[in-house]
Amino acid sequence: MRPFEGCYFASHCYPGPFLETDVSKRMVSEVGKPARKRALIVDDSRAQRLIFSRHLQGWGYETTQAASGQEALELCARTHFDLVLSDWMMPEMNGLQFCQAFRARQNEFYSYFILLTSKNDKTAVAEGLNVGADDFLTKPVSTMELRARISAGERLLDMEREVRKALRQLQQVHDALERDLQQARKLQHALIRERFREYGTSQLALLLQSSGHVGGDLVGSFRISDTRIAIYSIDVSGHGVAAAMLSARISALFAEGAQSQNIALTHDPLSGATNACAPEQVAARMNDLMLSEMETETYLTLAYADLDLATGRATIVQAGHPHPAVQRKSGKVEFVGDGGLPVGLIPQASYSSFTVSLAPGDRLFLYSDGVTECSDPADQEFGQDRLGQMMETLADIRGLDFLDALKWNLGKWAGKDDFSDDVSGVIFEFLDYASPGAPD
Repeated sequence: MRPFEGCYFASHCYPGPFLETDVSKRMVSEVGKPARKRALIVDDSRAQRLIFSRHLQGWGYETTQAASGQEALELCARTHFDLVLSDWMMPEMNGLQFCQAFRARQNEFYSYFILLTSKNDKTAVAEGLNVGADDFLTKPVSTMELRARISAGERLLDMEREVRKALRQLQQVHDALERDLQQARKLQHALIRERFREYGTSQLALLLQSSGHVGGDLVGSFRISDTRIAIYSIDVSGHGVAAAMLSARISALFAEGAQSQNIALTHDPLSGATNACAPEQVAARMNDLMLSEMETETYLTLAYADLDLATGRATIVQAGHPHPAVQRKSGKVEFVGDGGLPVGLIPQASYSSFTVSLAPGDRLFLYSDGVTECSDPADQEFGQDRLGQMMETLADIRGLDFLDALKWNLGKWAGKDDFSDDVSGVIFEFLDYASPGAPD
């Protein structure tokens, strides 16, 4: 092995102090940092290890020496080294093999790896870079060049530390957001006070599964009178927090027990009577509110039904929402409605309603497009026809069991438990005609 160029040696190659030149003094001054830096020197020549160790200690490094690649790997298993300086030509495990094994280890922090070699052809350099070396030095090594290469490595390691610091800060922010979103998810699901509810001789069940922590779908019901209830399915455009906040605000518009605030009800201050708006009026009132008071570019789709439990008559408005499904007692499924405009897009939009007669044993299903547009791995949508076939297959399954079976079938279709869009629905089971004044 050839000794350092420009270094002061005794004739027997035992390292002494390096030359006190202006350049070397400036180098020492530049590296006089308080940070604790560790370097590993790997070489089968003890004299060369001592030479490198003397210089690196002068530049602020704590040094550790290894006489072989295998010994170096054992040291690396116990200690992290900021800098690794390794000779290429060593017995048993050469520097290239050591570098490859070193990079194969799972290291939390990065180490700057410099290979020392007498080779200077491009093939050797490419081979070293491919296995993970960061830099090369050709023997005999110049002190100034070694310091310059180490300085370049230190700049890279400094940047890595800054990136790690930023990542830690981002992780803290992410963790805080994750906690907030988990709480928001709980609050959103709390908007559905009861997933299953009985209304006299009829019953309904609700499904709400967001594609993320929170979503823009909303389902629910409220009582209009002793024999009338309303059910609704709403899908706010978009996903995430913005959609969830708007859906939360909209849920207050259908609050039960607060007739003066419910957008579907009117209150006569003289008589004290509470009257229900026609479904098409509900859609129009929501459209006006969205455009006049809610400063957002978001819109929503809506299916809203006014159900008379004494007669089985359902008056429905469909505002851009998927077609409601009516399943007869026989199991046959009909999709009703003609589409309509979404809510919050066009000022003074006009809406119309239609009626459906339900007989005992029939049911009405309102759902979001997350159901019909659920895609399989080949990007094929579940679709309305497949939904109808599935409902016929599940004709004897009621309430929450039906909705759980629906979600299971969608998951099987998608090939995963998580959906790319919010999935929601409300299933109303009309079991028998209610008598006026009958209690729940």
